[in-house]
Amino acid sequence: MRRTDKQMTFGLAIVPFIAMIVAMVFTIVVFEGSAHIPLILGAIVSAFIAWFVGFSWGEIESSIYKGIRLALPAVVIIILVGIVIGAWIGGGIVATMFYYGLKLISPAFFLVSIAVICAIVSIATGSSWSTMGTIGIAGMGIGMSMDIPSGMVAGAIISGAYFGDKMSPLSDTTNLASGTVGANLFEHIKHMTYTTVPAFIIALGVYWYLGTKFASNKIDFEKIEAIMKVLQEEFVISPWLLIAPALVIVLVSKKVPVIPSLISGIILGFLADVFVQGGDIGTAVNTLQSGFFIETGNATIDELFNRGGIDDMMYTVSLVICAMTFGGILENTGMLHAIVNQIIKIAKTAKGLLTTTVMSAFATNVLTAEQYISVVLPGRMYVKRYRELNLHPKNLSRAIEDGGTLTSVFVPWNTCAVFIFGTLGVSVIDYAPYAILNYLVPILSIVFAWSGLTIAYMTKEERMNWVEDEEKVEEVG
Repeated sequence: MRRTDKQMTFGLAIVPFIAMIVAMVFTIVVFEGSAHIPLILGAIVSAFIAWFVGFSWGEIESSIYKGIRLALPAVVIIILVGIVIGAWIGGGIVATMFYYGLKLISPAFFLVSIAVICAIVSIATGSSWSTMGTIGIAGMGIGMSMDIPSGMVAGAIISGAYFGDKMSPLSDTTNLASGTVGANLFEHIKHMTYTTVPAFIIALGVYWYLGTKFASNKIDFEKIEAIMKVLQEEFVISPWLLIAPALVIVLVSKKVPVIPSLISGIILGFLADVFVQGGDIGTAVNTLQSGFFIETGNATIDELFNRGGIDDMMYTVSLVICAMTFGGILENTGMLHAIVNQIIKIAKTAKGLLTTTVMSAFATNVLTAEQYISVVLPGRMYVKRYRELNLHPKNLSRAIEDGGTLTSVFVPWNTCAVFIFGTLGVSVIDYAPYAILNYLVPILSIVFAWSGLTIAYMTKEERMNWVEDEEKVEEVG
């Protein structure tokens, strides 16, 4: 019998999570599918429970739209990021960064070099997966030819790729984390430097120490030279092309809003495509929509450069919409509130809340096997509690990235770990000890939380703006 008191209990609230998690395990691990359908199933179960406790369909539908509207700023930025990637690849900007990055390879510092190169390419492309699937594959071959253990090489590749992914304004997870909780993208990136940069420096130090044992080994320069030759044949390589990413960095430092900053990068990339690379305007325009396409005969180059454009981002956009449909029902029908009430009994202070957020993001990775969900769900679960404690939203966005994005590689059934195994051919148990950045960042995040370091509080104006943004969503819904 349907109830009409709208009292959401903890027991009822966790049922959609259980349904979604079970569906996620079967869909991703057993059927090798994507996370979309499990999220939709979770939304259906949560909608039924909301109806059971007394919510009308109109109220449930409204909660769905409220959830989606919260993600719309992130969706717009993700689409622009796709256009930037297409423009920068077509304009030879990514090729230039790739080319000069390969020159950093040194036999005595291979592990350090490959980590730095992966970081550079990942920052340029905003994708840890593309970096690992291209530079990573080449790096594995080069490293193993020097008799460096595969787990060690993979760990350095993963650390570099995820450092660049976190620090890049082109990264979908970085945009998703800031957009989900209402934090400014560049403030979010800047706040992540407190945990991510020290962790990367420590990781490079460890890689240098480990690499000294292999300093006398020979490196196979033929693979590197082959890649660099193809780059020179297919693109005009010039340091002047680095003006585009440099301009974006300058605009970021001047606190220019993210959309104008990205548009400036798109314009420069488009102009470079037409006037530097000699492409025609029609092809350059199509690249912004459909992405760049090239056939060089070099698998590494083809895999890395055949991407970008609006179309390339539609998987992420659709996943965000599915996740926020699920999250919108959970949040606006009181389910998240019922769950959070149980959790915050042990997280009454800022220190405890930050620690709980990091651990919750990791737990979501374990339970749902998808890093995007580890960003979205904890972000919406704790947003109100952060506001109650006057904590700046960038604390929350950093915590979910530290605990979610980075730890996904340590869960064998998570999509990230599955991708790494399929791409680099190295299991979690082999590379985990050497993926230093990925486990050091969440540790530093918790240490900083308990020491009080880098915890940012809102000014009166910032608090009013954050509250107004959330209220606007509710009013429209």
